[in-house]
Amino acid sequence: CRLAFAVLSSVHPVFGLYGSFFPVIIYAIFGMGRHVATGTFALTSLISANAVERLVPSVRTNFTASNNSGILGLSEFEMQRIGVAAAVSFLGGIIQVVMFTLQLGSATFLLTEPVISAMTTGAATHVVTSQVKYLLGMKVPYMSGPLAFFHIYAYVFENIRTVQLEALLLSLLSIVVLVLVKELNEKFQRNIKVVLPIDLLLIIATSIACYCADMEYVYRIEVVGNIPKGLPSPKAPPMNVLPEVVTEAFGVALVGYVASLALAQGSAKKFKYSVDDNQEFLAHGLSNVIPSFFFCIPSAAAMGRTALLYSTGAKTQVACLISCVLILVVIYTIGPLLYWLPMCVLASIIVVGLKGMLMQFRDLKKYWNVDKIDWSIWVSTYVFTICFAANVGLLYGVVCTIVIVIFRFPRAKTLNLKNMKEVEYKYKAEDNCESLKQVKIVSVNSPLVFLNARKFHADLLKIIQKDGMSSQVGDTVNKCEQNTLLCSFSNGSCHGELVQSCHSERRVLILDCSGLNFFDYTGVSVLLQIYMDCKNRYIDVVLAHCKASLIKAMQYGGNLDSENPVFFESISSAIDAIQIHRVRLTSRSRWSLEGFLDAHRNLLKSGKVLFTQ
Repeated sequence: CRLAFAVLSSVHPVFGLYGSFFPVIIYAIFGMGRHVATGTFALTSLISANAVERLVPSVRTNFTASNNSGILGLSEFEMQRIGVAAAVSFLGGIIQVVMFTLQLGSATFLLTEPVISAMTTGAATHVVTSQVKYLLGMKVPYMSGPLAFFHIYAYVFENIRTVQLEALLLSLLSIVVLVLVKELNEKFQRNIKVVLPIDLLLIIATSIACYCADMEYVYRIEVVGNIPKGLPSPKAPPMNVLPEVVTEAFGVALVGYVASLALAQGSAKKFKYSVDDNQEFLAHGLSNVIPSFFFCIPSAAAMGRTALLYSTGAKTQVACLISCVLILVVIYTIGPLLYWLPMCVLASIIVVGLKGMLMQFRDLKKYWNVDKIDWSIWVSTYVFTICFAANVGLLYGVVCTIVIVIFRFPRAKTLNLKNMKEVEYKYKAEDNCESLKQVKIVSVNSPLVFLNARKFHADLLKIIQKDGMSSQVGDTVNKCEQNTLLCSFSNGSCHGELVQSCHSERRVLILDCSGLNFFDYTGVSVLLQIYMDCKNRYIDVVLAHCKASLIKAMQYGGNLDSENPVFFESISSAIDAIQIHRVRLTSRSRWSLEGFLDAHRNLLKSGKVLFTQ
């Protein structure tokens, strides 16, 4: 894949090896993603190719040097091309470092999941399109600009008779083998400790076959050509071209950072650690600036290699540093042997490697079921990306999302006018408030969308953690002043008593959703994440005053307990369920999910429960 992404960037394949060595070392020092594999990346390579092809137009169709420049044994043409790509990497890294200095990492909340998904899917479509000429063995001129995506396919269909049958068959065979073996690896990854490196095996096998059958001359199949041995001496990128690559540099900085941050946050969530958005700006900025002095193309985190770290059980960046040793072995020993590697095989590896991004088309179904506006944003962002470029699609998605929220927020009811003290007063007058001391009620008084979802989650976790860490419960519990998003209050006056840890005593969190007027996919995801987080903390979560659309969205988007009640018509009905169970089991100081279910069945008969999952 390293060689393939260099080809995608319109530079000599050897620079893909350098781009998978130097950035990894820098990110391992400054980055916070323990499972993020940094290096050459398809989207940033495609963006930098725009600058390379514009400033140094293609004059030949293979990578074999004719007039050596003395540097790495490559031609002056190839060195000019990598100079432009290195300049894009340098300026893109400078932009990321400046964003770190300005602390702009907090602005990433504007990059919603539908926008990122649509942009990366559209960019992956562009990458596949750029590889069609290698898959078919055709000579397709470089095309860029608006609607270039459609012009490429129009040219292919007009010249369909020039397709090389041998290259097409080899491409199809490579794709079938790659997909089949990768699927088997995923299916049996729990049973096998070593994942079969099918990419490497395919490269070795096809290189040997091409050499033995002399495919380069007999069938005229394009091959990689000469790959220099060893690491290059440092050299500054050509500064005179920086003003001409500003557009591509911004694209590399933003698209690369967004894709990398998504992977870093995903791994952090999966393995329960945190990632600082601003620190990631610095890490990726330096990973672009410093390697640009070693003829490296723009870098970012790669989905395929990150998934490989998951499957191998890696826990730190040490695993990436070990991969650097393997890259060194290839650069000094194996590299020159890859002369006969067919370009159509490299293109096949790129296409199959983008499977994860292309499969994001399946997200359309969940967006349609949860929030049709998010669905429309996804579709329109994807269309803008394939019609123009990834950075244009990203900008459109952010602007479109902001405009839609601006129009939706003024129409929403942001304050809950219901007097919640009525519920509190009802149970203050009763003698059994002791049984309710493990119940906390939180009222959601604003829409829950991507703009406030992260803050909502953080504030609610603060309430839960504060309640769980206290050693005693006083006669009264002061209201927590969180922000305009949350309104939390105690459920009554309780006698002081030592509170057991959450692992030994079950607690209940009631979310009053009467003020939650509208939501988007990000908001529903946060609610489901809160549900799972609380479940892991031995806290039962129930929701009251839910709209039918919210119930449907949560039912569709998450794995709620099928046997336990989740949604109630009102706070009173939820508390009644607690009371009914605790009156029956007065000898216990807490109530369990099983008892909660019994109480819920009784409430079903009385018609107080709104819905169950």
